[in-house]
Amino acid sequence: MGPVFYIDLWPFNSPILFVESPSAAYQLFQERLLPKADPVRKFMYPLTKNNDLVTMEGKLWKDWRSVFNPGFSANHLMTLVPGILEAVSTYSEILGEHAKVREMFYLEQSTINMTMDIIGIVTLGTHFNAQKSANDFVSALREQILWLPTGSQLNPLQKLNWIRPFAHMYYNGRMDRYLSHEIDRCFASHKKVDTGNASSGRKPNTIVGLALDKYLEQQPGSESISNMSATFKQFAINQMKGLILAGHGTTSNTLCFIYYLLSTNPSTLQRIREEHDRVLSSDINQTSSIIIQRPHVLNQLLYTLAVIKETLRLFPAESSPRQGDVGVSLTEGGQQYPTEGCMLWCVHQAMHRDPRYWPKPDTFIPERWIVSKDDTLHPIKGAWRAFESGPRNCIGQELAMLEMKLALALTIRKFDFSARFEEWEQINRKRGPKTINGESAYQALRGTNRPRDGFPCRVSLRAS
Repeated sequence: MGPVFYIDLWPFNSPILFVESPSAAYQLFQERLLPKADPVRKFMYPLTKNNDLVTMEGKLWKDWRSVFNPGFSANHLMTLVPGILEAVSTYSEILGEHAKVREMFYLEQSTINMTMDIIGIVTLGTHFNAQKSANDFVSALREQILWLPTGSQLNPLQKLNWIRPFAHMYYNGRMDRYLSHEIDRCFASHKKVDTGNASSGRKPNTIVGLALDKYLEQQPGSESISNMSATFKQFAINQMKGLILAGHGTTSNTLCFIYYLLSTNPSTLQRIREEHDRVLSSDINQTSSIIIQRPHVLNQLLYTLAVIKETLRLFPAESSPRQGDVGVSLTEGGQQYPTEGCMLWCVHQAMHRDPRYWPKPDTFIPERWIVSKDDTLHPIKGAWRAFESGPRNCIGQELAMLEMKLALALTIRKFDFSARFEEWEQINRKRGPKTINGESAYQALRGTNRPRDGFPCRVSLRAS
C-alpha cells in the first residue's frame, strides 16, 4: 500500500482514508479545517457533551481556544514551574521508596498520578494529591476512561452494553461536582481581587484563572464581578475534563517509554546525564533551586529535548482523525483521493517509522534532532506530528514538554530504571504478543494508547 490508501469497512461502518504522507497530512491539517471525525466526537461525548476543544468546531472552537491560549503559553507556564516541581519532587520521593524496597511496581500508575497532580496545580491551583492519597475526581476520571466507547466505530457490539450510559452518568456527576466547587473557588478569588478584598492583591496565576480573566473582560459592567453564568461554568467544566483527559496521558505514557529507551541505550543515558550535570549542576540536590531561580535554563537542555522528541516519534500519542467532505480531495503522487463519506486518519505510528522519511526508522537515535540540515538523519519537514500541526495543534504541548523536562531533571541522574516484562509475564501468564517491532515495551489501547500491562518496572538508586 502507498502513503495514502482506503480501507472499506462496509457493512460495519464508513470507509477510512489512511494518510502516511507528510504532504497529504499538510493538506489535511494545515490547508483545511475539516471537522473532527464522528468516532472522535462519539468518544468524547459521554465525558464533555462535545463542549471541548477537541471536538468543537468553527467560531465556538476559536472563541474557547482564545480563552485558554494565554494559560498554555510558554512564558506563562514558566511562572508555574515551582508548583510543577512540587509534584515532581513527590514523584521522585515515591520512586525512592520503590528503590528502597526493591519491589516490582507499575511505573505507569505512579507517573499518571504525578501528571494528575501537575494538571491540578497548573489548571485550577488545587492539589489533587493523587500521588499520596485517593482523589474523587481522579478516580472518577480513570473509571470513566475505561467506559468511553473506544473502538465502537469498528465493533458495533460495544454499543449494546446497557450499563455504559449509567456508568457515564455516575462518573460524570462525581467529576462535575468536584470541578464545580473548584471553579467557584477560583471565581471567588477573582471577585476578592476585583473588589479590593484580597489580602495579596493578586489573582490566581492558573490556566483557569486566566480563562476567567478573559471571560470577565467580556462581561458588561458590574456583572463581570458579581456573577458567573451557568452556561460558562458548565462549558468550563467540560473543557477542563477534556483538557485533563488529553493532557495526562501524553506526558505519563511518554515518560515511561523514555525511561525504557534510556535504560536500553546506555550511551544515550550517559549523554543526557552529562547534559544535566553541565546545565543544572552536578549536585543533584541543587537541581530544584536552580530551576526555580532560572526556569528558562530548561531551554538549554537540547539533548533532553531530542530524547523526548525521538521517544514521541517511536511511541506517538493519540492522533486526531477528521471527517471527509463533499468536493474535498487529497493529492498524493499526482493521484486524487476524494474524502466524501470517509474518516481521514493520519497514522502517526506508521509515518513516524516509515523508512521513506526516517533513516533507521525503528532505531532510537536522538541525535537526528540535533544534526545539521544537510545530514541524512535530519528529519523531513512535516514527518513528525506528535502534537499535530496547523491551527488545531495540541494546545497543551508546551506543558507536556515542560513536565517531561522537569521529571527527567529530578529523576534520571538519581535512579536506574529496569523494565520487567518477562518477570511480569511469568507471574501473570500473559497471552498474546510479547514484543512488537522487537520491543518488549509497546502501546496498547486501554481507553487511550498506554504502555502495555502498566509498564512493570524496578527502580534502583544510582550508584555514586
